[in-house]
Amino acid sequence: MEDGIRTEELQALKIIIRGAGEMATGTAVRLHRSGFRKILMTEIERPLAVRRLVSFCEAVYDGACQVEGVAAARIDKPSDAPRVWENRDIPVAVDPENAAKNVIKPDVLIDATLAKRNLGTSILDASLVIALGPGFVAGEDVHWVVETNRGHNLGRLILKGAADPDTGVPGDIGGETIRRVIRAPAEGVFEPSRDIGAIVEDGQNVGHVGASQVKAGLAGVLRGLIRPHTYVTQGLKIGDVDPRGNLTYCSTISEKARAIAGTVLEAILMKFNA
Repeated sequence: MEDGIRTEELQALKIIIRGAGEMATGTAVRLHRSGFRKILMTEIERPLAVRRLVSFCEAVYDGACQVEGVAAARIDKPSDAPRVWENRDIPVAVDPENAAKNVIKPDVLIDATLAKRNLGTSILDASLVIALGPGFVAGEDVHWVVETNRGHNLGRLILKGAADPDTGVPGDIGGETIRRVIRAPAEGVFEPSRDIGAIVEDGQNVGHVGASQVKAGLAGVLRGLIRPHTYVTQGLKIGDVDPRGNLTYCSTISEKARAIAGTVLEAILMKFNA
């Protein structure tokens, strides 16, 4: 590293990840395992993660959670982050406006909200600002963008321009796209009748929203499901059926999240260890 910075300096970089869903969590786990110990994740007050077993946003509700052996803990304010870092865990703060950047003063900011539009992230937020997916232009509102669309370019680091636009069609898993996603049939409070990891059949009831039944669109493993007692709007994604039938996929980071996370690590090394 003669021309770059030393390992201990690299690992001391302060990193904020906006969002704590599946893709954000996969990124946080990859960075944490690579030695980065000053990661702070920010979330909305009531996250709507479907793949809850691999999403650190569950710490918002439960106070703490683990994904693949890496622990996260909710904090009340960004200034509490160092206390969690001392335990070698990842702090999660409810901070939809990303006010934490003014407290933490990050070296790296990663927008992993996957909102498909910019919710206020600026290229001036940190020395390196990275966005996952569409809604951002590399070189304008962020430094670099990571492609999140499944296919040949998944995980590609975009140095100029934008990621593929949102197609509105879920990614192909086991030959299935639209049918594997469970959506709310009506507006109201979702109550499940099955748990994540359950084997379901095509058309099987997995819960209800008011008087409307929620049914699986194909046979497989219920890989993800929104939290019980959650208020949902009609058409909102609330579940995910994996036709491959492997129960371990419910609690492990997906190949898509790992690919994206690897690119974020690549970007940080390109910037700070060039």
